Amino acid sequence: MSAPSTQQATPEPLPPYTLRAAVANRRMNRRAWIITSLLVVFQIINFADKAVLGLVAEPAMRELHLTAGQFGFIGSAFFFLFAIAAIGVGFLAGKVPTRWILLVAGISWAILQFPMLFGGGAAILLVTRILLGGAEGPATPITLQHVHGWFPAKERGLPSSMVAIGSTLGPIIAAPILAWVIAHPDLGWRWAFGVLGIVGLLWSAAWFLIGRDGPYSHSATKPGGEFAVDTEPDAGPATAPAAASPAGSTTPAEPAAPAAEPAPAPENLRGSVADISDLLGIVPILRIIGSRMFIVAVLAGAGCFWAQGFLTTWSPKYLSAVVELSPEAIGLVSTFPWVIGALALLVLGYASRFLMRRGVTVRWALGALFGATLLVSGLCFLVLPRVEGPAAVAVLTVGAGLAMIYPLAPTAVAFSVCSRQRAAVMATLTAFASIGGVIAPLMVGLLMDGAGYLPTPKGQPIPAAMIEALTSGMNSAFWMIGIYLLVVGAASVLLLNPDRTARRLQGFTYHG
Repeated sequence: MSAPSTQQATPEPLPPYTLRAAVANRRMNRRAWIITSLLVVFQIINFADKAVLGLVAEPAMRELHLTAGQFGFIGSAFFFLFAIAAIGVGFLAGKVPTRWILLVAGISWAILQFPMLFGGGAAILLVTRILLGGAEGPATPITLQHVHGWFPAKERGLPSSMVAIGSTLGPIIAAPILAWVIAHPDLGWRWAFGVLGIVGLLWSAAWFLIGRDGPYSHSATKPGGEFAVDTEPDAGPATAPAAASPAGSTTPAEPAAPAAEPAPAPENLRGSVADISDLLGIVPILRIIGSRMFIVAVLAGAGCFWAQGFLTTWSPKYLSAVVELSPEAIGLVSTFPWVIGALALLVLGYASRFLMRRGVTVRWALGALFGATLLVSGLCFLVLPRVEGPAAVAVLTVGAGLAMIYPLAPTAVAFSVCSRQRAAVMATLTAFASIGGVIAPLMVGLLMDGAGYLPTPKGQPIPAAMIEALTSGMNSAFWMIGIYLLVVGAASVLLLNPDRTARRLQGFTYHG
């Protein structure tokens, strides 16, 4: 009898830049995941900068002698430069490393907070909000572009969702802290701006020291498809041979990024575009914007922004007058949709990564999941007018929370264009989609006015007739957005297809 073999099967190497590989190798790919964590904080600050105006509304209006209309105009002024800046910086990101764009953004956000801390009046508040809107317009597309540069195509769903979760964590983390600062007798509402400025400067300092463009970014790509060096020795389990150091130098060259697996020519590939996403060529931007997929993504994104606009403007009013919750309960319940949104982004990001690693096309692993989630959100808004009390809170939480998944739309679209054009495309998409957030407050207000609603003087109970008018106006809005989300959700399932769009843009026949 032959002796039993002592040889063991060699374990299959795990894909680099994944959490599974990091845990298995006891090496957390520190640079990639630290960058991702910093961008999550960046998005939290981004939301806090938006939310601070609403939190300081009462004391600021009183001290600055502003009417409700004047204060509302200052709030709307935030979007005056939002879309324009998003598009402009998006195109700039194709030529400038995104690490520097993010650094300039962080410093700008911080500096624009301090004029109000140091005694600025209404005019200063107006100007700083306009400039802040311009500085924050490109935030989401640029952060997504940057994090994509740290992960290979099939691994981008999870880190993209984690970065997107930062915006949903804003109300949960930043709002209570800022509310405490405003209520503190030794601080006050002006210090809410000051705290944001200090936090912004601290983040900018950390980013200056740590932030880098990743090995899969357009700025790190050499001619011929080889990745340039922009990582650390512990960034992954496998590295290419070190490049030769310049003559006379004693400093060893940094290792190259993990080599990408050879990909078949795009015209011969029948599988997922994720296999060739980083090899796509530049195409005219108007062809991308005019594609069916881009148009569907804009329309679906507008529905997502509508839900966010409702949450930040009218949700507390709905919970107070219709559901009859106390102020304390409203503060708690208002965070529920954002929690659901964070969980939805995390689950969908992990699911898309799981599916794409098993060969599922981007259309089904990301586009279809995005559309199906919007279908569920639309159904919830359609049901909302028929329920009341705790059931209304639950349905609103799920419906609005599931509409927080907008970042999945630009992530899906990004697969169909080359790395140099991704920021411009995602920024343009975000600029157009953000119109939904501008429409939502005005749309709901007009429907309430049309139903006969009139504000009740402070300190007096809302008459039953006014509650009925308010409910009628909001229910009309829920019906409209519910139907809209059903339509764009179905369209996303059918047409949000980066695999087909990429091949058409590159001039190849789609076989999928």
